[in-house]
Amino acid sequence: MENFVVSARKYRPATFASVVGQTHITSTLKNAIARGQLAHAYLFCGPRGVGKTTCARIFAKAINCFSPIDNEACNECESCRSFNEGRSFNIHELDAASNNSVDDIRSLVDQVRIPPQVGRYSVYIIDEVHMLSAAAFNAFLKTLEEPPAHAIFILATTEKHKIIPTILSRCQIFDFNRIRVEDSVGYLKYIAQQEGVTYDDESLNLIAQKADGGMRDALSMFDKAVSFCGQSLSYREVARSLNVLDYDTYFTTVDTLMAGDYTRALLLFDRVLSAGFSAQTFMAGLAQHCRDLLMCRDAQTLPLLEVTGTLLDRYRAQAATCDGEFLFGAITLLAQLDATIRTATNRRLTVELGLMKLCRLSQKKNEPIGDLESFELPQLNGAVVAPSVSAQPTVTTPQTQTPQGQAPQVQTPQPKPATQPTPPVTQPKPVQQPTPPSEPKATGGAHSPISGTSLADLLKSTTSKSTEEGAEQVAINTLTDIDPLTEQKIANGRERFIAKLREQSMRMALAFETMKVDSNRLTVEVESDVLEDEILHHKNEVLQLLKDTAAVTGTLELELVRPEVEYQAPKPIRVEDRMAYLVEKNPVVAKLRKALELELE
Repeated sequence: MENFVVSARKYRPATFASVVGQTHITSTLKNAIARGQLAHAYLFCGPRGVGKTTCARIFAKAINCFSPIDNEACNECESCRSFNEGRSFNIHELDAASNNSVDDIRSLVDQVRIPPQVGRYSVYIIDEVHMLSAAAFNAFLKTLEEPPAHAIFILATTEKHKIIPTILSRCQIFDFNRIRVEDSVGYLKYIAQQEGVTYDDESLNLIAQKADGGMRDALSMFDKAVSFCGQSLSYREVARSLNVLDYDTYFTTVDTLMAGDYTRALLLFDRVLSAGFSAQTFMAGLAQHCRDLLMCRDAQTLPLLEVTGTLLDRYRAQAATCDGEFLFGAITLLAQLDATIRTATNRRLTVELGLMKLCRLSQKKNEPIGDLESFELPQLNGAVVAPSVSAQPTVTTPQTQTPQGQAPQVQTPQPKPATQPTPPVTQPKPVQQPTPPSEPKATGGAHSPISGTSLADLLKSTTSKSTEEGAEQVAINTLTDIDPLTEQKIANGRERFIAKLREQSMRMALAFETMKVDSNRLTVEVESDVLEDEILHHKNEVLQLLKDTAAVTGTLELELVRPEVEYQAPKPIRVEDRMAYLVEKNPVVAKLRKALELELE
């Protein structure tokens, strides 16, 4: 039985032209060979499995070739044949992970002095060079900076940040890129044809995406899939062998969410969990799928989608049926869920809640769907609108109870000056204090919430008077501007106001507990700059909460003062007091003073 050789070794590139996805590296090295501009030290850095060591070997063989063809090794001369057969004395490979001591570097320095027997250069390839100890790096500095003319060093590493700057400054640095999905798929197709394996595009796309930019990982997965599926690769079987969720799961999930069928979405999620996948894996994959759909909606962002063949057509077809606002909202919610689920006690419930919110988002895109979303659309929370005098507003507020003695709702507004702002009638709001026309003030959403539920939301839950009463009261307040009963009303509603404020910020509640009220002026003592900034930041919301709680309709003024602290100068300590303290602590001091006849000064 013939020994099996893994694809990563069997199809390892032997020429610059066969290196996948690193054209900027191979072109530079070939030009350096053609012009004879060879540096004494190179540093190849990049992710795993992208061709660092492979390019180092190809470069070492090419610069020692006696008759290169287009700056590539001929594979026919003695130098090339000895390298291919593993008996070359010109190319030395060292694993720094296991040879990282000062003694190992000293042996290398002694070996560098010996000139090559065949060829022009002695090439030293040091892999995983970041594993060298600090002492080994220091011992290597002088040789790396001024090696013999026949010595060339090629250092390879996956963690360039761990290499000391003095080493980096002595090398030409080449950064290797992650291999794109398209390039990986193309190389996998070539290997499949060489091995006589049939495939579909989706299976190779899945392998390339799972490899995450590493060709060695992709080839290892390809061998695993062939062992599982045989000589014919099918998408579902490859997904099973790699233990990943297939694309059909995410396509079906998005269709279900767009239809608003949360029952089917929850059942689909249950099947995913039953298959052994974690909730976090499912949500991360769904977020990536929504991101890919969003990329398909614009021809300029289509190159950012790393899929090919029939799978790309499926993405385009579903992206055409998805609303852009839904995709934006879904990606935002899923990204927030990905951060929340890490610390969630019940991860399944967290994901199920997110799926139900996504179903609702597809049906009601313009409505906020809860505290979990950070993508909530900006709303006009109680902003004062100043319509024209001739405009007749349409009242759409829900039914409210009319106080006794109050006239029923009147559709036609009273004539007012053109500059007089009118309270909003699209939502039932607490009585609004009229403001100057040049500065219309919004009572909600103007500031960020203090903590938890915002004060704007709390204002919505407070009991408000009817819109008609508010309109008449605004007209009255325009003339008086100050309610003569403000002080008494605040005293009556003080406890309720403090209780509601305590739910939002205990620090602010403690400050307002000691507030002094003089007519419509509030005086609050603040003990620090932090508390003063917090109160000023939420000033409008706090005053509006107080007015709604105490049923105040006039203007309220807020004054922040610092508590007066009397400064007491420290009393000087007398010499007698010091002596008395010392004697109290140690009575021997008094005897010593008497024996030496010392006087107090």
